[in-house]
Amino acid sequence: MSTPAARAAGISLILMAAAAAFSYGYVHGGLVTEGDPAATFGSLSAAPLLFRAEILGWTLIMVCDIVAAWGLYKVLKPVQPGLSLLGAWLRLSYTAVLAVAVSSLVVVSLITGSGNGAFPGFTAGQLETETMLFLGAFKAVWSVGLIIFGGHLLIVGVLALRAGNIPKIISVLLLLAGAGYIVIHVCRTLWPEAEGLVKGLEWVFMLPMTAGELGFGIWLLFRAPSPSVRGGAAS
Repeated sequence: MSTPAARAAGISLILMAAAAAFSYGYVHGGLVTEGDPAATFGSLSAAPLLFRAEILGWTLIMVCDIVAAWGLYKVLKPVQPGLSLLGAWLRLSYTAVLAVAVSSLVVVSLITGSGNGAFPGFTAGQLETETMLFLGAFKAVWSVGLIIFGGHLLIVGVLALRAGNIPKIISVLLLLAGAGYIVIHVCRTLWPEAEGLVKGLEWVFMLPMTAGELGFGIWLLFRAPSPSVRGGAAS
């Protein structure tokens, strides 16, 4: 039987996966056309409520991140308290960076949701340029946050390996996902012109990045007992 902390973490991880699929995969991916400011501005202006729903989805993700940080800390604390606490703080730090990134989307919503009449001093081309600038800021700041998130997943993966009852496949997926987030987003941040390489890395790490946390969330929700530690008591 899962503990309350494990159930809270599991529900949060599953909700986050669904909210991310909606906000980033469906809405953002459908409304934003990379390299085409006019098409992007037109799509966002034509669907202001849908774009606000994306922002609401990101807000839900941030709330779930806070709950998951607490829940995973409680679940993994018996394995190694100090490392578990560091993992929780890394996730909270990522959440703070994500909040800064999402603030750029709020600005985009203000620009595109009110029509040109709300900004009489700007031409249509200037509004389109500003929109793409803030969308780019969202992506860049979020990418930096995902480096921190990768560090969090590496710690969770290490603790999962040390726990005696977490399936090894989940631990390995978490470690691969953490490494993937770090490698991909360090490259994206420091070497933005190598987008082709980044896209290839995303394909390589797609499975662990998708299945790692989601699989862990399902296991936490339905199967997780109190953890035991390989090799003796927790330090």
